[in-house]
Amino acid sequence: MLDAYVANPGDTTWDPISSLGDLTLFDRTPINQVVERARGADIVIVNKAKVREEHINELPDLKLICVLATGMDNVDYEYARSKGIEVKNAVGYGSTAVAQQAFALLLELTNNVALHNTSVQNLEWTHNDDWCYWKKGITELHNKTLGIYGLGSIGKAVAKIGEAFGMQIAVTSNHAKQSDYPNWKLVDLEELFTISDVISLHAPLTSANEKIVNTQLLHKMKKTAFLINTGRGGLINESDLRQALQEKQLAGAGLDVLSIEPPAKDHPLLGLENCLITPHHAWAARESRVRLIGMVAENIREFLAKG
Repeated sequence: MLDAYVANPGDTTWDPISSLGDLTLFDRTPINQVVERARGADIVIVNKAKVREEHINELPDLKLICVLATGMDNVDYEYARSKGIEVKNAVGYGSTAVAQQAFALLLELTNNVALHNTSVQNLEWTHNDDWCYWKKGITELHNKTLGIYGLGSIGKAVAKIGEAFGMQIAVTSNHAKQSDYPNWKLVDLEELFTISDVISLHAPLTSANEKIVNTQLLHKMKKTAFLINTGRGGLINESDLRQALQEKQLAGAGLDVLSIEPPAKDHPLLGLENCLITPHHAWAARESRVRLIGMVAENIREFLAKG
């Protein structure tokens, strides 16, 4: 396991995997040490550590790459398969946790809980002439339109939470059929950005949709609308989003992912008062990570059973 620390910093166990063979754990692995550390291994497990073509060529014993995540963009998947190396990921382990984070970001944007807590702790309520006050407006979600880009397990979980808030659901998806979702409105991407009060991004990142959220789409949004991204940072043209936020083309953004992680200190979305950013931890609830380790163990068990 080349980058074990984030998945398990010590609050759970690797036993489901270590019971299957001789497991060596590295907390973090620089890209120039991948070959050195993986040499001789039949199975390599990675979270975000990169396994590229040049590494695969120097690992003749490698038979299986397990990705301790859903996204596999850190592995040269097609090249590995061409060399007879299986690549397995873990799908759906964190759907509920990520959906919860999407709404945590949204509710902070609509209700400004942290801002008002700070105000109260600074005794502004104590010295206020009125029995209540608000420093920024509060937005009710009921009857608002929640637009979801990408209808996998996370997108569906977000939609169900939105329905619980009384929101109307609109969806852009390459595979969904209207007949399967009679209570949701299936629309193209431009209409999604035009009609929605909240846009939540859940599509996988591909070469076809990289930076698809750009000035053109952002300018179609309502000025009262919010953009949430718990998918992949590369879905957004971040310079375009900065400009749109500065110009108040939309009310705010809540992001758990950026195109480069961790961000540089001059990242265009840092320091904006209407942009919330969390450090790609939507997936990281302990319950979610326990499921993740169990799913990777099952992938290994199935591989070993093939002989």
